[in-house]
Amino acid sequence: MQEFHRIKRLPPYVFEEVNRLKAEARARGDDIIDFGMGNPDMPTPPHIVEKLVETVWKPHTNRYSASRGIPGLRRAQAAYYERRFGVSLNPDTQIVATLGSKEGFANMAQAITAPGDMILVPNPTYPIHEFGFIISGGALRHLPVSTDEEFLRHVDQAMRHSVPKPIALVLNFPSNPTAMVADLDFYSEIVTYAKRHDLILLSDVAYAEIYYDGNPPPSILQVPGAIDIAVEFSSLSKTYAMPGWRMGFAVGNERLIAALARVKSYLDYGAFTPIQVAAAAALNGPQDCVDEIRAVYKARRDCLVEHLARAGWPIPSPPATMFAWVPIPEQYQQIGSLEFSKLLLEKAHVAVSPGIGFGEFGEGYVRIALVENEQRIRQAARNIKKFLAEPMDSMHNIVPIASSQYRSK
Repeated sequence: MQEFHRIKRLPPYVFEEVNRLKAEARARGDDIIDFGMGNPDMPTPPHIVEKLVETVWKPHTNRYSASRGIPGLRRAQAAYYERRFGVSLNPDTQIVATLGSKEGFANMAQAITAPGDMILVPNPTYPIHEFGFIISGGALRHLPVSTDEEFLRHVDQAMRHSVPKPIALVLNFPSNPTAMVADLDFYSEIVTYAKRHDLILLSDVAYAEIYYDGNPPPSILQVPGAIDIAVEFSSLSKTYAMPGWRMGFAVGNERLIAALARVKSYLDYGAFTPIQVAAAAALNGPQDCVDEIRAVYKARRDCLVEHLARAGWPIPSPPATMFAWVPIPEQYQQIGSLEFSKLLLEKAHVAVSPGIGFGEFGEGYVRIALVENEQRIRQAARNIKKFLAEPMDSMHNIVPIASSQYRSK
């Protein structure tokens, strides 16, 4: 049978190979310390869970919900943006509740992309930022990710030399996987350029509340006039340790939000109403839980940086997100990020995400998620220290894998 067109455009999912090996190791009884998936391990704060339980007992909440989100939840998100960013939003026309930011991004791609439309996407980046558009029939141009004038030069070069002219630019700061943070000056330059060239801006701020060493990361909507061309995607998954609840938002330009809402109206009835009510309680309730979650990630980050350095693998300290973006040790650079990840799993029983899974410019790096406690981080560092002490000639059977096998061009 002939392979389906859209499926043919999707390369093999690089993380699946690591996941398969991880499952096989666990089946053998190996104790795998898993820094792979960014899956928060902390409990959801009790007052959020209690609101869910309270609401689920009310029979009317078991009916179909609202695709764009119940009014109380959209009002809660508007209040959050006013409180956190000083940005005023109309909850009726500028906010849609999504089934996590990933679903929101994918459905926005469906809403705005015609076959062959060109999208500018940073690289490395979270996979949905590009594959949402590939599934929708779009074409991509990758830009090396940074938060300086060099990035704007890459944007300008792409705008001048791409046919057809790009319709949208994806931004993601704090960045998954690189943990880069942008400031308002950077956003201001991007907004000015995008308005001049009629370019839609799609900003992912899922990690806006997971920061450590400076001022809270800004919203692009803080830039005057940004709402004319921009939509921002956020999530409660990391902020409130609610990943499995699948609750996120798209906010911003009314025309773009209306397009997203229309697509969603054909595809879903929104999240389960008690989840939406509990999500509103999260946004409206005490925020000390957010500080506590952030403090846990910071302690884990500091533990990881300290103990990997002791193990002989010094790594950069991420300023934000729940990830460290780490160069492969020099002696393993030639085998690539996927083979190094497989080797680390086999020899040290430590799982990480290979950088190539986030784009061609992610080669040479791995992403380490801060989803194990400090005791487990220290154990991982001891295992890695032993692994790094092994001679390379004992690993002669490792064969590099070409990145083209895993990524679309």
